[in-house]
Amino acid sequence: MKAYHIHVEGIVQGVGFRPFVYRIAHEHNLRGYVKNLGDAGVEIVIEGEESDIEAFLHDLKHKAPPLAKVEKIRKKEMIPQGFDSFYIEKSSQGGSRGDSIIPPDVSICEDCVKELFDPSNKRYMYPFIVCTNCGPRFTIIEDLPYDRINTTMREFEMCEFCESEYKDPLNRRYHAEPVCCPVCGPSYRLYTKEGEEIIGDPIKKTAELIDKGYIVAIKGIGGIHIACDATKEDVVEELRKRILRPQQPFALMAKDLETIESFAVISKAEKEELLSYRKPIVALHKKEPFPLPEALAPGLHTIGVMLPYSGIHHLLFHHSKSPVYVMTSANYPGLPMVKDNDKAFKELKDLVDYLLLHNRKILNRADDSVIRFVDGSRAIIRRSRGFVPLPIDMPFEFTGLAVGAELLNAFGFAKNGRIYSSQYIGNTSKVEVLEFMREAIAHFRKILRIKNLDLIISDLHPLYNTTKLAMEMAENEGVEFLQVQHHYSHIASVMAENKLDEIIGIAVDGVGYGVDDNTWGGEVIYMSYEDVER
Repeated sequence: MKAYHIHVEGIVQGVGFRPFVYRIAHEHNLRGYVKNLGDAGVEIVIEGEESDIEAFLHDLKHKAPPLAKVEKIRKKEMIPQGFDSFYIEKSSQGGSRGDSIIPPDVSICEDCVKELFDPSNKRYMYPFIVCTNCGPRFTIIEDLPYDRINTTMREFEMCEFCESEYKDPLNRRYHAEPVCCPVCGPSYRLYTKEGEEIIGDPIKKTAELIDKGYIVAIKGIGGIHIACDATKEDVVEELRKRILRPQQPFALMAKDLETIESFAVISKAEKEELLSYRKPIVALHKKEPFPLPEALAPGLHTIGVMLPYSGIHHLLFHHSKSPVYVMTSANYPGLPMVKDNDKAFKELKDLVDYLLLHNRKILNRADDSVIRFVDGSRAIIRRSRGFVPLPIDMPFEFTGLAVGAELLNAFGFAKNGRIYSSQYIGNTSKVEVLEFMREAIAHFRKILRIKNLDLIISDLHPLYNTTKLAMEMAENEGVEFLQVQHHYSHIASVMAENKLDEIIGIAVDGVGYGVDDNTWGGEVIYMSYEDVER
């Protein structure tokens, strides 16, 4: 008999990986345990015959759950401990401080959608239905390891039914941390903008209100949206007046793919992206003539659309006559998307007529991601829900923080040859956005287990709030501080993303503070890792 201690790195927490390990261990007659670690990795201790262990390791690499990504397996032989069975051990704070990371939020899976509309199912018409293959992750997690106690779901104690599924190795909800039902989980309530609760089915009544032309705030996974009937031009115009966005296009959410095809042209690649587990907003070409109000995206030939990605969205369309909603972030221009109930009543009272809110805390704000396709290739306009906190591989290694520029901000941490880009932050000239950025930086350091930085990088502009923040952090932590010209950084990011050693690029991003203290805009730049020339 042989015994091994195994450490697995990658996306292996919050994706049904421990139940998967449990099942394949039993299939191969092995004993031991599996547990989550505080570095987002997974520890396995396995005992059995050598041939069975080899078969187990093969399955571990090649048959992992669809949302999992096994990147590194470290195996060390050990003395057999004489385990009687294989089981899931309680998580620990230990680990090697490796490169594992929690997964992003995942749109509701087809199995859960079927159960959502099955009258015989205990979670029939329950908007928070989830399993190990779907549901919130990044937006609810406070710390590692990824266990219920470390998420905002800890406030909801599982009932006997949910706990029985949670503990059943053959169940799809085995160790699904956000699992809940109408008996024990979060719930929605509908309010007037004055805070008066409206009695009755809150979701059905919300759909009826939207059909009648009212504007409603709807709390979802990563924040609060403002929704209205996208087929009513007068309602869309009214929303524009209230939200102070005279030209900026509104994002739409359509009931299904067939609805989108009625007003937009969809390529094969765009269809795949719309249907992916990320469910991002995809910029599509409008059909001519465009059957929806021009006020949705005035003067543009494209329209941003997404499909339902949580139970609440499916239920709203189930009750609604309208097949397409405006679904835009709940905030005034330049401010962070509202995510908390108390702030919703204060900050949205002049924007909406009603508010549909749930009582689960959103810990990490995450706007909808935005994608467009250029010559058939995907370009990420806004990388947020569905992508964050997944890393991007880079051809260099150091531990650092790049705070980004002032507008359309996102920051990034570098660790072990990877960049961990934050969710969309916004306009950091606003105090509220800068505070959101500080909170997000602290959270990323926590889940990435980054204590000490080698370098902090900011834009060259001396008056940006991000520059001031980076200087403050560098001074407080005794870390090297580096400033990079705005357009240089754009070209460098393209070079790194495409794994090139040198590049000639054109930066047409707009105005940037130049290395000669003058205003730059529209540069042709030669760049390598050793040299740059404008």
